[in-house]
Amino acid sequence: MYELLKKDGRAKRGRLHTVHGTIETPVFMNVGTVAAIKGAVSTDDLREIKTQVELSNTYHLHVRTGDKLIKQFGGLHKFMHWDKPILTDSGGFQVFSLAKLRKIKEEGVSFASHIDGHKIFMGPEESMQIQSNLGSTIAMAFDECPPHPATREYMQDSVDRTTRWLERCRVEMDRLNSLEDTVNPKQMLFGINQGGTFEDIRVEHAKTISKMNLDGYALGGLAVGESHEEMYRILDETVPYLPENKPTYLMGVGTPANILESVDRGVDFFDCVYPTRNGRHGHVYTNFGKLNLFNKKFELDDRPIEEGCQCPACRSYSRAYIRHLLKAKEMLGMRLCVLHNLYFYNTMMEEIRDAIDEGRFAEYKAKKLSGMENR
Repeated sequence: MYELLKKDGRAKRGRLHTVHGTIETPVFMNVGTVAAIKGAVSTDDLREIKTQVELSNTYHLHVRTGDKLIKQFGGLHKFMHWDKPILTDSGGFQVFSLAKLRKIKEEGVSFASHIDGHKIFMGPEESMQIQSNLGSTIAMAFDECPPHPATREYMQDSVDRTTRWLERCRVEMDRLNSLEDTVNPKQMLFGINQGGTFEDIRVEHAKTISKMNLDGYALGGLAVGESHEEMYRILDETVPYLPENKPTYLMGVGTPANILESVDRGVDFFDCVYPTRNGRHGHVYTNFGKLNLFNKKFELDDRPIEEGCQCPACRSYSRAYIRHLLKAKEMLGMRLCVLHNLYFYNTMMEEIRDAIDEGRFAEYKAKKLSGMENR
């Protein structure tokens, strides 16, 4: 159940109660594609850096190790030793990213595994079955993430099919949740709004899926090549047609600035690989912009990545030492940068929640953005 606690302009401050604990929103979900955060980050680390939700990938866990094996362990929570909420995406994004390997039909999608080339078929029912085996807190509906740009005709056909698939997902999830041996009989289902940058298709689709009374609603197919301005325009037009009393999730977004702008437009769930991917390449986030620790100017810098930061990296290590680790290709260097970046994101979400609670989000957003732009 989702409680809308407060609004500050269009920004929402909420609370989603789940079988694995309460999620305070707005929230950034830390991406652990194959049930692990890249960069040698453990679930104990996740607790220390204030992670609320871990996100894993249905397709990747299905093709490597296998969801049936994970079910034998009692589901993903027990397998990876994590007792807080987990969201699994549906495999729909891989339909987009593995475009060269796939074939889409009404029943679902046939594609070749990116690991060994073996044929895989995934439709709404298969996606729900895999996610049920994983036992995640929140399962995402199986959709097609259409390419950008796409023709209006292609987009409309794709969105109509995604709606039909969503209905099939709902029926199958109800069936799976009623089985005696299901890992998580209280698994939630989020539907996904699509439509690319066609406002009218987006709005119509939002109206249609809102009637289904799902546990939450996501906006998919953004941050796939369109400009930030186009993305914000689509959020401005579409979010008002999604239920305010349910979580609104912008998939795969984004930079700190993207998150601040999207919270301002009523979004309260986010995920993105940026903090981990950038961290593994020595790029770290601060309130004064992003730093590249490979730069020579940090060679003798004895300060932490950011003064006052309480992350495990900043509490103990200097920029110079972390740079040395990165240059020496020591895994600890990557790990410390990833921990710092995720802590930065999770702390920013805390600050956002506090600002909305206190009715000063606009002021907070302006200050945060100007600090990060004026390094």
